[in-house]
Amino acid sequence: MHIGLNAHLLAKESGYRRAGIHTYIYNTLLHLPEIEPTWRYTALVGEGSPPPHPNLHVRRSRLNTASPLKRIVWEQIAQPFQLGEFDLVHQMAFVAPLIKPRPFVVTIYDLTFLRFPERLRASRRFYLQLMTRIACRRARRIVAISQSTADDLVSLMGIPRAKIDLAIPGIDPRFKSLSTAEIAAWRQAQGLPDRFLLYLGTLEPRKNLATLLHAYAALPESDRQRVPLVLAGGRGWMVEEIDQIIEQRGLSATVQRPGFVADEALPFWYNAAEAFLFPSVFEGWGMPITEAMACGKPVIVSNISSLPEAAGDAGLLLPPTDVSAWTDALARCISNATWRQEAAAKSLARATLFSWRTTAQQTVDSYKRALGLLKN
Repeated sequence: MHIGLNAHLLAKESGYRRAGIHTYIYNTLLHLPEIEPTWRYTALVGEGSPPPHPNLHVRRSRLNTASPLKRIVWEQIAQPFQLGEFDLVHQMAFVAPLIKPRPFVVTIYDLTFLRFPERLRASRRFYLQLMTRIACRRARRIVAISQSTADDLVSLMGIPRAKIDLAIPGIDPRFKSLSTAEIAAWRQAQGLPDRFLLYLGTLEPRKNLATLLHAYAALPESDRQRVPLVLAGGRGWMVEEIDQIIEQRGLSATVQRPGFVADEALPFWYNAAEAFLFPSVFEGWGMPITEAMACGKPVIVSNISSLPEAAGDAGLLLPPTDVSAWTDALARCISNATWRQEAAAKSLARATLFSWRTTAQQTVDSYKRALGLLKN
């Protein structure tokens, strides 16, 4: 079999585009050829670079598809004329071409554009709502990255559950516990305190940082002085609300915002933190949670959408808008060393359940169902 892979959402530069979907696509491509080595794979890309593998061929577009408009032009006009040789095409992010489609599967990460349509620009929202519905109906199989996303596909789009396969995100082996000496040296070089609580992700409304900030502000000042809060990540849209809360609640001295964290620095940030916090109100999966767990960190997360799937019984799960519950959890984390040790051990145990090789195996199984080689 010859499988075509639309991987145009692979990013080239270090930046916010290298998070989330980029990570999922890259690691899936890394392991696909190992799962079914007798098949051929061709990745269709823009500026991004797939992982090198002798059985993963690269076909690069002359269009700069980092631009959303140019990517749409490529997806709908250029792509259909490049797919004729493939037995199956994997559209690795939401949409497929309307004309001359080959048999295909499509990956859906989340349905934010239906759950929270007001949080996307009108043009992007319209394109995703229309084209994702069409792609899901025409696809032979749909790959969802969580049970939560699969449930949304059924309830919000009316997709038959039997048509949906799960391919759960893995964890890169570089996310692991590092030595005390190594982390102490890195923390000192970054000018970080010995203890701090960490949130890592884009600073935007969906991440629900307002609840986290109000909860943190309700702690005794002595706790905040001992254990600062670090909000690491690039500034997204409507970030001014976060700025206002920090100023109004007098948190400037104990809330640090280092900005975007480079991919290679992520394991150090997780390891250096006292605990990882993720109060988001909606996620397709929540890779930072499992990455932090693999680094041996207690995790405190919201109890909705896919987040309980990621954290499992290792995480402390809280209602996302219950400020008092978050304040109590932060206080326990800061003051209770026994709880931190027990939670860290649970995190490490749960993290062993996730691997990118398993993700690739689940993806190949979906291909085989689409090709009639494997029964549902």
